[in-house]
Amino acid sequence: MLRILFLGDIVGEPGRKAVISQLSTIRAEEEIDFIIANGENAAGGRGITPKIAIDLMRAGVAVITTGDHVWDQQEIVEFLDLEPRVLRPVNYPPGTPGGGSMVLDTAKGKVAVLNAQGRSFMQPPLENPFLAVEAEVERLRREEEVSVLFLDFHAETTSETIAMGRFLDGRVSAVIGTHTHVQTADEQVFPGGTGFLSDAGMCGPLNSILGRAIEPVVERFQTATPRRFPVAKGPVGLRGVILDIDESSGNTLEIRRFALDLDSSGEGKER
Repeated sequence: MLRILFLGDIVGEPGRKAVISQLSTIRAEEEIDFIIANGENAAGGRGITPKIAIDLMRAGVAVITTGDHVWDQQEIVEFLDLEPRVLRPVNYPPGTPGGGSMVLDTAKGKVAVLNAQGRSFMQPPLENPFLAVEAEVERLRREEEVSVLFLDFHAETTSETIAMGRFLDGRVSAVIGTHTHVQTADEQVFPGGTGFLSDAGMCGPLNSILGRAIEPVVERFQTATPRRFPVAKGPVGLRGVILDIDESSGNTLEIRRFALDLDSSGEGKER
């Protein structure tokens, strides 16, 4: 049995510092074999830098996924071609820097991680993720002979994410949604053995609106005029999902949400 921890969107300095400080403890207490995290909001709430990516990997994150904010920090563009463990969505057109999938060897066999971006209400509109993911899954199974495949599907609507999960049921180990920053309560194992959750949530400030300071976001809704949305301060919550996967068949055996709240001193309390 292979146990994977996936952490939802890391938001700004509060989120990344909390992840880095807590990861070794979480790994030990939960007996985690492999860690994946979405880092597309790790740099000031928009994008990720090479330094932040390196810091997260040094802390224990094996693969970093992203989404629509992947290009927000200019220095990441060249880095994506140098560091295959940082992914961008696979459904960008050919010639785009970086890659949308990665295979790593572990003590319990190979693990493939894929990253794709939905199209409903998402900018920029990318190639059809269903076709791109299907082709990449088939390639990985054929060329890499890998059984465990994990997909971070970065999408706005739960319907598109659920459709992707049903579409891939029995062909990948897990389809976990990101992007909305709100952890959903629909974790399940589909009939074909694919673990599913519509959204893993975020790793960021608890007293916030999706990790951002409350007041300017509310003002934007009130006035419809532009506002800056700084990353909020205060206690941080870590959200994600833990999956137990049969490394031979690639089927998910069990899935459960992960939630850990940290107080101002950095002490954690699992929810």
